[in-house]
Amino acid sequence: MELDERPPGGGGDGCLVGVIRVPVKIVAVLVVLPVRVVWELLVALGRAAHRHVLGPLYVHVVEPALRVLGRVLVTLLKLVFVWPWVGLWRYGLAPVGRGLAWLGRGTYAHLLAPAGRFLGTYLFRPLGAALAWVGRGGLRYLLAPLGKGVAWVVWVLAMALFVWPWVGLWRYVLAPVGRGLARLAEAAYRYVLTPLGHGLAWLAAAVYRYLLRPVGLGLAWLVVAVYRYLLRPVGLGLAWLAVALYRYVLTPLGQVLLWAWHVAGRIAAALWRGLKWVGWVLVGWPASRVYRHVLTPAGHAVREVWRTGRAAVREARAAVRTALFGTPPVEPARSRARTLGSTTAAGNTPAPEISLHERQG
Repeated sequence: MELDERPPGGGGDGCLVGVIRVPVKIVAVLVVLPVRVVWELLVALGRAAHRHVLGPLYVHVVEPALRVLGRVLVTLLKLVFVWPWVGLWRYGLAPVGRGLAWLGRGTYAHLLAPAGRFLGTYLFRPLGAALAWVGRGGLRYLLAPLGKGVAWVVWVLAMALFVWPWVGLWRYVLAPVGRGLARLAEAAYRYVLTPLGHGLAWLAAAVYRYLLRPVGLGLAWLVVAVYRYLLRPVGLGLAWLAVALYRYVLTPLGQVLLWAWHVAGRIAAALWRGLKWVGWVLVGWPASRVYRHVLTPAGHAVREVWRTGRAAVREARAAVRTALFGTPPVEPARSRARTLGSTTAAGNTPAPEISLHERQG
């Protein structure tokens, strides 16, 4: 038995990849491949149906039927919604409208226009002149003074209701109060808020300079020192330990396990071949020898004895029938076969029964 001579660290996939890949391939072959084959068959069937059935059916049957149906529908729509209104307009409304227009033009030209010119000349023009003279006199001496008085009264009422109260409120109340509040705010800002702001600014600067800055610098130095003298050496040590563990422990162990897996596979294959050979030697080869050299000749002998006995019984039965009835025996219906290419039945003489060894000889 030849073992694997490759080094344990050789390339190739691991046993875990092989264990995962084999079920994936089985699922792909048993599930994905049949579904894909059925899908391709359905797509091919759909394309063939579209090309050879649906396409010609649409081009030669459906499309002409749709065209004829569309023309019929257009004709019906025109007959129902267009042609009645066109006929009504052309043969009803248009002639009536032209007659009414002619009648209206004649009535205006021969009746209304002369009456309007007469009334305008002898009635409306003198009446308008009189009304204009009366209106100019009434506007100058009556309506203008009355309008000015009403406008002055309205202006006084509007100012008294909507302007003068608010002007007085602003001038005598809000403006003085606002000026006093402004002076108070200015004094508070100058003598209270400004010194207080300066004090708070000085306090904040002092707290930052003598408290926060030293504390922050101390904490920063502490963090840097912890990182430099504790975290960084510990991290480097752990990283070196992990690299060394991976390089000098896990990698050789994985290579040894991979080599042992390959060796176990070859040993299992060799054991299986050995078991197959032992089974063939102990069971298969003796069984084949017994079947070939014992059972086969015995079966042939039994078949020859059976055929010989059946032929003897048939001949004895034929002799007894001839002795009793003096006629040749009636051939069974199954032996009345016609020869190939002729219309006559096959010979009455039964075919000789020849054994398999005699036919082969």
